[in-house]
Amino acid sequence: MENKRKHLEFIQLTITRMTVNSFFIKGWTITLIAALFALSAKDANAHYLVIAFFPIPVFWLLDGFFLWQERLFRALYDKVRIVDEHKIDYSMNTSHFVGGRNTWTRSVFSMTLNIFYGFLIFILILVIKFIS
Repeated sequence: MENKRKHLEFIQLTITRMTVNSFFIKGWTITLIAALFALSAKDANAHYLVIAFFPIPVFWLLDGFFLWQERLFRALYDKVRIVDEHKIDYSMNTSHFVGGRNTWTRSVFSMTLNIFYGFLIFILILVIKFIS
């Protein structure tokens, strides 16, 4: 049982790291957008807000990548959980789980990321309309 437990711990640590990375990406996105809001309010210039449209898709795609990796490692976790302990090989290869729900595109356009980044874009458009 010790081999299985160790392998599951390795996988869980990787899942946690992907979750933390996703959290940091969201934090950086909010920080950058807030800084650009502050610059545009100080100078009453909507050009700073137009610049904010460029990092949002980049952070959205990067966040989608981390979500995709998290989903792949969760699938690996589920597989290792039911495998016989004598067949544990400590493999962290997730390539055979790619497909179906576990694609990068489906992760980028997941409901949670759509709501988060869509809301940011919506607020950005409203503020640009308000300032202009």
